[in-house]
Amino acid sequence: MSAISALLFLDSKGKPVLFRDYRGDIPLRSADRFMSKLNELEESGKSSPVVQDENVSYIYVQHSNLYVLAITRTNVNAAAILVFLHKLIEIFKHYFQELEEESLQDNFVIAYELLDEASLFDVMDFGHPQFTEAKILSEYIKTDAYKMAVQARPPMAVTNAVSWRTEGISYKKNEVFLDVVESVNLLVNSNGTVVRSEVVGALKMRAYLSGMPECKLGLNDKVLFEAQGRVGRQKAVDLEDMKFHQCVRLARFENDRTISFIPPDGAFDLMTYRLSQNVKPLIWVECQVEKHSRSRIEYLVKARSQFKERSAATSVEIVLPLPPDAITPTVRTSQGNAVYAPEKEALVWKIKNFPGGRELLLRCKFGLPSVEAEEENRGRMPPIKVKFEIPYFTVSGIQVRYLKVIEKSGYQALPWVRYITTAGDYEIRSAA
Repeated sequence: MSAISALLFLDSKGKPVLFRDYRGDIPLRSADRFMSKLNELEESGKSSPVVQDENVSYIYVQHSNLYVLAITRTNVNAAAILVFLHKLIEIFKHYFQELEEESLQDNFVIAYELLDEASLFDVMDFGHPQFTEAKILSEYIKTDAYKMAVQARPPMAVTNAVSWRTEGISYKKNEVFLDVVESVNLLVNSNGTVVRSEVVGALKMRAYLSGMPECKLGLNDKVLFEAQGRVGRQKAVDLEDMKFHQCVRLARFENDRTISFIPPDGAFDLMTYRLSQNVKPLIWVECQVEKHSRSRIEYLVKARSQFKERSAATSVEIVLPLPPDAITPTVRTSQGNAVYAPEKEALVWKIKNFPGGRELLLRCKFGLPSVEAEEENRGRMPPIKVKFEIPYFTVSGIQVRYLKVIEKSGYQALPWVRYITTAGDYEIRSAA
């Protein structure tokens, strides 16, 4: 990645709050050029995180009431610069709790210390991004000025190849928690056809382990099973778009599909993945309309759980849109409770526990100024939205075959694995 010429933090009006020049080839007035160009693009509806003007590239992220801006004259990898800017925001939030104009003005000393090239532990060196692990930086660059006066010993993570973890971590009880979380994105047409279905998964880990442990994780990976000639004996999943935390040894994974890593301390996302397989709607909702008079309408809503009976959905929330001019809705449900939310122009049906293979009913009666008015609005009615969680269940069938923790001291760690499926962007268009 080529070098950044300067880093700027601009307020909402485009005035510099903090400016750090690394290469001396960008004048301060460049901030004015950036805001002028940005306003032109926004007015024309062509806004972009990368702005070009007179052989200068402006790459920015808007956060709170600030623009975090990188300026360069060289041909840089824009995606890598954007990733760096997001990491920089994380570092400042780690120090200041919230990154905004006021917190930046109150912490100028720390901000410049973090961006200073003279420090061994800087995030930038002559425009080249360097160190972006907030936990490690905070061991040396302290928020207390008195602490900074004492020369600190370099954290082991800086001199070690493992930059995301320090040595000397100790716990009385060594545990590691792994949550396999799958989010279902689904769009169903009014005729019952699934227009879009997708499963987005993440392996979320919380590691509370002493020392420098080596962890090994095995999944029911289809590629691995095919290589071992085990296809057909066990259920396997074909994962797509896999992205790993930097701690994972990618060469080892490419070689034998073993996820091997030294984990950071605390919570992190070990891996994300996606499946574009056809997903059967886990909770199906249909709405029938009955017209009792010119101004009185009744909705009959059926919610059906289409997963195995041994599982149960929790925290179910079905948002049923109503006409904006609906009058005094009255509701009856076979389970759960439903409340009219006029600010959402919808009826919100909440069900604490929804076992698999069940069907629940809701009846809603409401008035309208006239049936004709309801007919006019029908084509513009938004879709029914559904939220839920199904513990101990995954759509893909992914399984953790083993999770091993190996540390030179030989302690025994307790691994805990949990599965959960949630609704992501889950919408069902209704004919009502």
